Amino acid sequence: MMYLLALGGFVLLFAGGEWLVRGAVSVSRRMGVSPLLIGMTIVAFCTSAPELLVSLEAALRGQVDMAVGNVVGSNVANVLLIIGLSALISPIVVKPAELRRDVLVMLGSSALLAGLAMRGGIERWQGGLMVGALIAYVWYSYWAEIYRDSPGAELHAHEAEEFDAVTSRLWLGLVELGAGLAALVVGSRLLVTGAGEIARSFGVPEAVIGLTLVALGTSLPELATSVMAAARGHADVAVGNVVGSNLFNSLGIIAITALVSPLTVSEAIASFDIWVMLASAIVLTVFLLWRSRIGRLAGGVLLATYVVYIGVLYTGF
Repeated sequence: MMYLLALGGFVLLFAGGEWLVRGAVSVSRRMGVSPLLIGMTIVAFCTSAPELLVSLEAALRGQVDMAVGNVVGSNVANVLLIIGLSALISPIVVKPAELRRDVLVMLGSSALLAGLAMRGGIERWQGGLMVGALIAYVWYSYWAEIYRDSPGAELHAHEAEEFDAVTSRLWLGLVELGAGLAALVVGSRLLVTGAGEIARSFGVPEAVIGLTLVALGTSLPELATSVMAAARGHADVAVGNVVGSNLFNSLGIIAITALVSPLTVSEAIASFDIWVMLASAIVLTVFLLWRSRIGRLAGGVLLATYVVYIGVLYTGF
């Protein structure tokens, strides 16, 4: 039964994430919202919605290690698994100027999360400041790209185009939006319940389940979007999707969860996994800003590193 619950959660999170983003983009376009704003806010937030709902569900149930592990594991999977797989499909070539601001903020937010983890956790007031910082950053980014002709505007518009409206009627978009949200709510409950039972039955720490099984499940929307974008030759969109997701996870998802229920970071996550997350963010920054290219060989190395990381978690706990 626990496997069926986890599998059902996976399916609903994948489908719900897709419906939510497509519905939100469709409704936004019908209401005249610009592709730039859609890419920067709606797409970025909706693809991170599974992480938010799962972490909230886990935190409210007292499964704090799973809530924190979900965010940390998702950030690791975004870089090592999703970027690695996307680069294997199609080498990623980017323009560093388009990504510099977002990548540096992503790196800074990862470092901030690592620092808070080393201090033992995130209090409500810290979560509030992090959410405020995220809102301020999104507002400044939009203002800069509208009034200062920022080079990142084209990339954010491309992200919205990957979810171009598929419905011509507003009510259909609203139905898709509602269905996606409902699927995410139910899917998050199923996944947390199933994953918790799996952890207990095999004696695997909840943190490990959160870092792997749960994190992979909540990263499915980013994985599907990035792989499809890479297959279409839009590898820059895959990068923008991952950078935006990691930024939202580190400044928004974990912070909103802490606002609802203050989070304690376990010593195991703080001493190992948080540093894997930070190291992957540094590696991605180097590739994007100094090399401006991630080839198939580098993609294979990233993917192999993820496999090794998962192996260490399950053999070294």
